[in-house]
Amino acid sequence: MKLWGGRFTGEADQHFAAFNASFRFDQRLLAADLQGCVVQARALGQASILSEEEVSRIVEGLNQIAAQSQDPAYLSRPEFARTEDVHSFIEARLVELIGAVGYKLHTGRSRNDQVATATRLFLREEIKAIDALLIDAQRALIEFAEKYPNAPMPGYTHLQKAQPVLLAHFLLAYFQMLARDRARFAEASKRVNILPLGSGALAGSNFPVDREWMASELGFAAVTHNSLDAVSDRDYLIEFANAAALTMMHLSRLSEDLIIYSTQEFGFIKLGDAIATGSSLMPQKKNPDSLELVRGKSARIFGHVMAFLTMTKGLPLAYNKDLQEDKEALFDTIDTLSDSLRVIATVLRNIEFNADRARAAAIRDYTNATDLADYLVRKGIEFRKSHDIIGRVVVFAIEQQKELTELTLQEYQSFSNLFEADLFAAISLESCLAGKNRIGGTSPEQVAQELARARESLAS
Repeated sequence: MKLWGGRFTGEADQHFAAFNASFRFDQRLLAADLQGCVVQARALGQASILSEEEVSRIVEGLNQIAAQSQDPAYLSRPEFARTEDVHSFIEARLVELIGAVGYKLHTGRSRNDQVATATRLFLREEIKAIDALLIDAQRALIEFAEKYPNAPMPGYTHLQKAQPVLLAHFLLAYFQMLARDRARFAEASKRVNILPLGSGALAGSNFPVDREWMASELGFAAVTHNSLDAVSDRDYLIEFANAAALTMMHLSRLSEDLIIYSTQEFGFIKLGDAIATGSSLMPQKKNPDSLELVRGKSARIFGHVMAFLTMTKGLPLAYNKDLQEDKEALFDTIDTLSDSLRVIATVLRNIEFNADRARAAAIRDYTNATDLADYLVRKGIEFRKSHDIIGRVVVFAIEQQKELTELTLQEYQSFSNLFEADLFAAISLESCLAGKNRIGGTSPEQVAQELARARESLAS
């Protein structure tokens, strides 16, 4: 029996029926939907709408469906091919198992509040799983940093060498990004964790179900307070997708950095065989496909954000079938993000850092010029004038094909008599790093403290 057949005298066109059906993908909500159904049955029992025996039979039938669906092949059985959606599947199977009493489960409930409840239950658990993956990616960053705690490398702006930094400082930058991502998902989860069940199709329920009890049973923090909004709200999905998009943007940036650093031109990192592929034509190639795919898959999630926004932007209150389109976008967002986080953690555990090459690059190409300018500031020259002097020193060094550490004191003093022999210590790689000894800086002392703080944050 269809959930809505009484109004119709004719059959739906077969192409429209297939177009309208969603069981192929929304069956992923089955476990969450069954969880909501059990509480729905018990709430109807509390309201004396169902007898104790009826509640018991319904719950037993729902548990049987849950057990049967543990077999992945079960939901693919031919007899389910024409099932409209996960909700009609549950009702049809329940009636097969326990008889007509199964039809009573839907009393006072619409698929509108049913699907909103199942989606929230499902997403709440997925956010927990994503948080665990974020933590693992953060842990992989820390593990990599701890292998090379004091290894320097060039820092870049505009992809041009800028100043020396520690590798650990670079990795902790991404740790901070993922920490913000975790906070965003935690905030999004608060809006997910609100119960719409009991809102009916749009106007509420005629039956005295205890919505706050249902919320407590299902672990929701609160109930919705407007039935129109409850069944049509998809803000929580958009908020989740935005958090996912920001996370993927961060993973894409990390992927880009690692791809660049793995090139022969940079040569700072070496990809392990476990995370690279080869070429079908060029025998020498070792390609960073793992990272390129993470970078590329960010586009999928960015697209889903726009799909959610475009899908909902013109919808009148309350529920509209347009909202069926949220499922595949949601599932793909979850899967793409989860897979990308797993791959990033795997990559970080399967790369080697060429510390010697990175150290040599860290002090070349005038990355210590800012420290040289600061040296003159400490001698009493205002920074803008110092900046100008050092700019001319750099031009001279380029012409002489020398690094700043290779110029003589006499050459320096031709630009300013404030230069003294101590300038060479001031622009050494060690001094350039150690001098940034302020909170958030790249000095070994500060980075060690931030590494410890990062470890503690994951332990709490």
